[in-house]
Amino acid sequence: MKKKLGLGDILLLEISVVVYSLSTVAGNLAGQSPFLSRNYIIYFGLEFIILAIYAVLWQQVIKRFQLSIAYCNKSVTLLWSMLWNFIIFSQGITPGKVAGVLLVMAGVIVMNIGGHGDEVQGTGSSENVDNGGDGHAE
Repeated sequence: MKKKLGLGDILLLEISVVVYSLSTVAGNLAGQSPFLSRNYIIYFGLEFIILAIYAVLWQQVIKRFQLSIAYCNKSVTLLWSMLWNFIIFSQGITPGKVAGVLLVMAGVIVMNIGGHGDEVQGTGSSENVDNGGDGHAE
């Protein structure tokens, strides 16, 4: 029997997503520096460290959540990346970007509230139905 998820579990999931999104910031900063320059190496190293921290957090997340739910929530990275790009890199937030993120967020909500344990069972050939060979049950 699975234990009930608490606020701490949800916070762990969201913190791991925020940490993961910060790797995009470090990667962007590395990409703006000349290859193998001092700043490039610093930002690339920072990205590596952030991803190592994320890997440890992610292992804890998948111990507490169903893998499909955890991966679904990972898509919230889009929201954080959009915010970091606006705050740090002064990139604009367009209506299209907002619509895209909202669409993804709606999908996350649907995945999280719908279908826990309600898996669809297929109706294969295991049923003993005499259909006379025409494919229709009588």
